[in-house]
Parts: sequence; structure tokens; C-alpha cells
Amino acid sequence: MFVNYKGVMEFVHKKKIRMIDLKFTDLFGRWHHVTIPRSGFEEDIFTGGVGFDASRTPGFRKLESGDMVLIPDLGTGFMDPFWDQPTLSFICNAHEADTKAPYSRDPRHMAQRAEAYLRRSKIADRSLWGPEFEWYIFDRVAYQNDINLSSYVIDSEEADWNTGSEEGPNLGHKIPPQGGYHAIPPLDVLYNVRSEMVRCIEECGVKVRYHHHEVGGPGQSEIEIFMDTLTNAGDKTQLIKYMVKMTARQHNRTVTFMPKPLYNEAGSGMHFHQHLFLGKKPLFYNARGYAGLSKLAMYYVGGLLTHGPALLAFTNPSTNSFKRLVPGFEAPTNLFFAAGNRSAAIRVPKYAIKPGQKRIEFRPPDATCNPYLAMSAMLLAGLDGIKRRIDPQEAGFGPFEVDIFKLGPEEAARIKRLPTSLKEALEALSQDHKFLMQGDVFSDDLLQTWIEEKMREVHEVRQRPHPYEISLYYDV
Repeated sequence: MFVNYKGVMEFVHKKKIRMIDLKFTDLFGRWHHVTIPRSGFEEDIFTGGVGFDASRTPGFRKLESGDMVLIPDLGTGFMDPFWDQPTLSFICNAHEADTKAPYSRDPRHMAQRAEAYLRRSKIADRSLWGPEFEWYIFDRVAYQNDINLSSYVIDSEEADWNTGSEEGPNLGHKIPPQGGYHAIPPLDVLYNVRSEMVRCIEECGVKVRYHHHEVGGPGQSEIEIFMDTLTNAGDKTQLIKYMVKMTARQHNRTVTFMPKPLYNEAGSGMHFHQHLFLGKKPLFYNARGYAGLSKLAMYYVGGLLTHGPALLAFTNPSTNSFKRLVPGFEAPTNLFFAAGNRSAAIRVPKYAIKPGQKRIEFRPPDATCNPYLAMSAMLLAGLDGIKRRIDPQEAGFGPFEVDIFKLGPEEAARIKRLPTSLKEALEALSQDHKFLMQGDVFSDDLLQTWIEEKMREVHEVRQRPHPYEISLYYDV
């Protein structure tokens, strides 16, 4: 949005800005912020930063060494539409307080390092990314966990379970389970909310391709945006999640990006479209290749699928992630690629036929990921495949243009599967992480912290009795 401090100040005066908000991402993907009044907003903030205590930021610093600074990126400025006081927001990188060096665990800086490594590789100088955003909009959520109580209640005006409710009045237009894809009003009661979300997103400078009701009957929605470079796509992901949640809150509704908030209903993913360029030349296109893919693109696919189990530790980093990756839904459960097959881990979109459009879509990820880390990890896996010339066909990853759930036992056994739990994905990461060390993007220290913290989540969930277990075993 801005190229220099003069432009910022002209905007501040024109819009009568009173607050400057500095947003940043912790290691595990959540946004945080620090706000300064207009009176304290000086030019040296863009070089010296604003101090903050990083010891309470998940995945950052310990108590005895918590001082760090946030340095805003001029180009990320946008008006935050949800504040009472006119507020200009910037997305920031975390830096060392004394030397002002970029902090090695700052996710946004890691994405920038991944892009720099891509340029140094001479394979390509630019990668473009297009995350898809799926989420549920609910009207009510309540949950509680204690030593003697575990419960949650979710409600949605659209849900089929409310056909007999005494809402005032009940007009009868409800969406059956898994029946919401492209639903139109009056079934789709969320059209105006989604349109307001899109308006807010576009006013922040992010162009939206479209929005629509997704498969999940009780309020599942989707927005797609146009592709952008890795760091920019990470910024847009954080901004869109914020805009969607805050807009819903203004309408007395609540949004969750959880992969599987409802049993036996469609889950929410975050598929990542991706391709490489060298200058203006698209590197994934070859009219004579399979589905129009070049040999380089096939090697990239080979890298993603070879490292797929380890990648899921970053692209699907929650215990809930693996409740979405189950048979019977469009979410992938196996490591293979295909053209148009939506049960594949990697799909080659058939409608992307022009050279500059030719890309692949990695379908396992969901929005519990830190987008900066997830995209960096996918890029490094793809580059490793190119460097090692991993042919996905020779490696047994397909293509499979059939419904794999209808294959016989022998045929199905040939297809490699994705991890079925976060624990399994973390174990795969501990065994397969050398590809992440390229370009000093990831570090042993970061990987150790990631695995330890995520394994803690695994154990916390595993050790708690599940409400369904009471139904199954209480009278034993």
C-alpha cells in the first residue's frame, strides 16, 4: 500500500488516523498485535521497530530473553475496519532488540528466506501460491472441559437438525448434511455475510475470485483469491482469516477454521495451488506432458509426495486435522497425483490450460497450519524433488484416474497412504527433515520445538476421556 514514510503520513492525515496497529504471527500461526497512538508514530519505527515482550509469544523466546522489536512492512498497510478509532494496520517481522537482525523463528522471515533460497537455486526466481479458504459460520458455540465434564454444542440456522426447532418463525429452508455446495438463498442465509466479508477483504487490497456456500450444510463457506508470491500469500491468509472472523462477529455469528468441527459432515481444508516461474517463463507447462505438466513440474510433484508424510506435520498440525482426512469425503487419504481427481493428494486442475495458469494443487492442508511455514515447507519439498529428479510415476505415486475407494485389495495396497494422526506425521518429520534444512529456512532448534509442542497437544488429547467413550463403555 505504501512505498515510503511520506506516503504513510499523507494517508494518516487524510484519513485522520488515530491508532497504528502492528500485527505479527507467532510460530504456530496465530496473529497478535501491539497498538501505538498517532502521537508515538515516528519514521524510525520502520528501522528501529517497537519493543515487545516475546516471552509470552508461543514458540518465540523464554522469560529471561524476551525483549524483541516489531518492524512493520511498509507495503502491508491497510485500514482495519473493525475499530472505533480510525486505525491503520501493518504486518510486521520480529527482530532482535539489540542488533535488529531478523529473528530466526519469525514465520514471516522464514517465508522470505524460502523465497531467497528459491532465487539462489537458479531453478526459478518466483513461486506463486493460491490458498483456498473454507470455514464454518455458526450461530452459537459453547464448549467446556473439566475433570468431570467434556462437552460442546454448536448450532446453525441452516442446519438440517433445526427443521423442527421453534425459532421465530421457522420457515423450513434447511440444508441437508453434505448438501450445501453452491446452495442458493433462501437455503443459503449467509450470502450477505460472505459478501460483507469479501467487501472488507477487497478494501484491504486483496482481490477475490469468488465466494460461495460449500458442501457442509450447517454454514460451510468458501472464498478463493488470486495467486501471489509466497510471503504475500501468507500475509493475505492471515488477513483473510481475521476479516472473516471479525465480520461474522459483527453479525453476531462465529467462524471456525477447524478442519472438522462436525461429525460426519464435510471438513474444511486449505488447498494450496502452486507453480514456479523463471522471469516471465512459466516452468510447470509442457503441452506434451501428462495433464500439460513439464518434467520439472513432475519432479516437483515427486518431491511433495515423497516428503508428504513429513509435510503434514506443518500443513496439518492439529489432532483435529486427521478427523478430516478420512475416507468418504473429498479430503485425500492417500499419496498420489491425478488430473481432476479430488481424492488425490495432488490434483492438476483441468481448467488451468494456459501456460501461465498450469499449476498443481496440494489438497491435504488445512487452516490450522501456519501459512508461512506450510508454504515454505512445500516449496522446499518440491525443490528437493527437482534437484533429485524424483519422477512420481516411477516412484509409484500415480497418476490414478479412478475412484480409489472402489479398488480391489491388491490394487489399493499399491497406493501409499497419508499419515492418519498428528503423532504419525510428527514421527515422519523427525525421520525426514533434511529437505527442510536447505537454504537455512528451518533449523534443528525450530524443528525440535515444533515436534515437542505438537506432541504435547497429542498427549493432552489422548489422555482425556472422550464423551463417546462414555456411551460405549460406561456400563461395562
